[in-house]
Amino acid sequence: MSIELRHGPQHDAVNCLCRARRRHVAHTDRCPRAGGALDRRAWLARASGGILGAALATLLQDDRKAQAAAADLRPRAPHFQPRAHAVIQLFMNGGPSQMDLFDPKPELDRRHGEAYFDRIAGEVENASAAGAIMRSPFRFAQHGESGAWLSELLPHTARVVDELAFIRSMYTDNLTHEPALWIIHSGRMLPGQPTLGAWVTYALGSENQNLPAYVVLDDPQGLPVNGVQNWQAGYLPPVFQGTRFRAVGSPVLNLHPQFDEPPEATALERELLAALDRRHRDARPGQPALDGRLASYELAGRMQLAASDALDLSGETQATLEAYGIGREPTDSYGRRCLIARRLVERGVRFVQLFIAGQIWDNHNNLAAELRKACEQTDQPIAALVADLRQRGLLDSTLILWGGEFGRLPIAQLPGDGNEALAGRDHNKNAFTVWLAGGGVRGGSSLGATDDLGLAAVENPVSVADWHATIYHLLGLDYEDVYHERNGLRERLTGVKPARVVKEILA
Repeated sequence: MSIELRHGPQHDAVNCLCRARRRHVAHTDRCPRAGGALDRRAWLARASGGILGAALATLLQDDRKAQAAAADLRPRAPHFQPRAHAVIQLFMNGGPSQMDLFDPKPELDRRHGEAYFDRIAGEVENASAAGAIMRSPFRFAQHGESGAWLSELLPHTARVVDELAFIRSMYTDNLTHEPALWIIHSGRMLPGQPTLGAWVTYALGSENQNLPAYVVLDDPQGLPVNGVQNWQAGYLPPVFQGTRFRAVGSPVLNLHPQFDEPPEATALERELLAALDRRHRDARPGQPALDGRLASYELAGRMQLAASDALDLSGETQATLEAYGIGREPTDSYGRRCLIARRLVERGVRFVQLFIAGQIWDNHNNLAAELRKACEQTDQPIAALVADLRQRGLLDSTLILWGGEFGRLPIAQLPGDGNEALAGRDHNKNAFTVWLAGGGVRGGSSLGATDDLGLAAVENPVSVADWHATIYHLLGLDYEDVYHERNGLRERLTGVKPARVVKEILA
């Protein structure tokens, strides 16, 4: 028997307040009675007196056991031997331009200024600002033993390029940010679905019970587009959604007690609270939101030392801090979060996700300046993360993901005054580039190709579902066997569309 698990409230920092735990009994959901009609609880109470009730009680008990097991964050065995044990996703909000970073197109130089809008009118979101074919304002060169082409904007990435596996033929199903973000994060063009990090921790649990299994390091300057939906658990138990950590200051607000007390008193208090929690939960079975809330309170207690240690960079060498660009602009913020991501996977966190405020890669205007700024902010920290993981022997077991929700068009998008010097590029769902590193990936490899203008993937196209299936495979998971029973259906990250593991980039 399957009972639908409904999505509960978000578990960000405020849900980890240690002192709020003393008040959780006030949040219990109650089922009001309507006139003389029996509510669900009263009906179950009467039914339990007969044979039907006995059978129903057994089924409900089995369901409760299944839900409790599903919401457990202890490590679980994968389907087969994994290559990666942890994931760091570097999400590039807004849609980085493939033909200005990784996918040089000489044809754009030859045909610069040629009218082309009439051939792709259906693929342009802002048709009124569409211009002619636009060449890249940046120089390209080959790097590393692999000879990978990179823009001049990525000098630090060039130093670690032989660790990267490029997929130059990605495509998606929508050219608008919000639905494209739902697709890349949850596999469906719908809000409210479980995200990749939630699915991974649902399948594998966590190696460290004193830290969240799924940590989000969002930008102190603000949330990305779609906000906390980017790391929600959807219909999975709420315990699997991402926990936001702050990169500066206390990682989680109100994590530490307001006053000191003897450790013996703290231990007794926690034992009493745990006993009260169990009584409260046992009296209210089948409440995943309540289970998730209690789990977050318990985790908050265990995190008091572990989280502060993981985010304390004072023990890092000056050379390490400088390598990540910490202590100077514009790399300080992103560099801190990249270094914290390394420290988290060192400590057994399963999935770490980095976001940037807004969408710095959404370069509709002034591409020449704005794309440069985005690269200056992220290029050095990301290259330092790859090199640091390699030097510490962690890259082989850590999968790094880089990419956005879609790419850009080969034609110019003009500002309101028509100034071509300030042109940018509009969204493109038919072609974009991502890269992966570590965790079983064949460094120095490249898969797929776009057409002569970079408009569409034409060789070995890779869908978002294929990309998800490949991430699963590297973690030792069969994408068809990671599912959640809901309303009689087996819900999956990859949905019902055909998917394949992109074996061409695997080591």
